[in-house]
Amino acid sequence: MRFRDRRQAGRLLAERLRARQDEGALPDPVVLALPRGGVAVAQEVARALDAPLDVLVVRKIGAPYQQELGVGAMAGDEEPLFDEDALGRLRLSRAVLAPVVERERAELRRRERLYRQGRPAPALRGRTVIVVDDGLATGSTARAALRFVRRQGPARLVLAAPVASPEAAESMRAEADEVICLHRPAAFMAVGLWYDDFGQLTDQDVLQALHGRHQSASR
Repeated sequence: MRFRDRRQAGRLLAERLRARQDEGALPDPVVLALPRGGVAVAQEVARALDAPLDVLVVRKIGAPYQQELGVGAMAGDEEPLFDEDALGRLRLSRAVLAPVVERERAELRRRERLYRQGRPAPALRGRTVIVVDDGLATGSTARAALRFVRRQGPARLVLAAPVASPEAAESMRAEADEVICLHRPAAFMAVGLWYDDFGQLTDQDVLQALHGRHQSASR
């Protein structure tokens, strides 16, 4: 299964989630997108479920010499969640990663300020929280997001993504009450390989998606 773009993937994912909603499995939902890529997917999900859409900013912590190689992630003001196996393999210490953590924390706060525009974060206690991303490779950012949300007391926590590596999808079952993933290819390689159009989204794209959803919700 390949997806044309994030919006098409979001519509297909929304169909699966809408079926779960019709079964009564997703009462009082709120959709949290992992920006930037997850926002275009989550926008379709929120529309189909008639649910509020917001963002949960999570930052990957990359190895100092290869930023794309994730060794951890963080959400909110919480301590970073490190992949201990990766740290061991790469012989990295928390002290060595401190400058990376500081830089990513600053970017996380910048994005939160920009995306929220003074709005408070949504109250999650007692609600069904659906965390949406455009795909899971290692699952490190999703894990940080799910643990952050779990500590806020949701009644039910769901992770939804169009595509994921089998390993990441399986490991997320310990973090979420339900994992919904449309495609788990054995030869995964990278999220972008499963999209025809996987262009980078911008801060403006995120703001437009949030603004449009908030306008719809206020009508």
